[in-house]
Amino acid sequence: MKIVIAVVRPYVAESLLQNLRLAPLEALQVAEVKGFGRQKSYLDQYSSTEYSLAFLPKIEITMFVDDMRVEEVLRVIVETSRSGRMGDGKVIVLNADDRTPT
Repeated sequence: MKIVIAVVRPYVAESLLQNLRLAPLEALQVAEVKGFGRQKSYLDQYSSTEYSLAFLPKIEITMFVDDMRVEEVLRVIVETSRSGRMGDGKVIVLNADDRTPT
């Protein structure tokens, strides 16, 4: 089992969720998040003060996916979310720990 975390632009989230509707997911969670990545230095050029941080709104979609279906889910995420511009988001794949809590 893998955990796939996709952090995408807000306007992409609805279409991504629609496309993931038919994907082989065990579970899915959606959260509104804020942050910055490589575009931070680009945003600093336009900020009003030297110390202001421009956190951009994003949507984080966390999915639990069977190992054999991860590539299919990643393909759906990339095809739906990628525009080729900076700030499209990130996709992270982690191993799910199947140990029970103690």
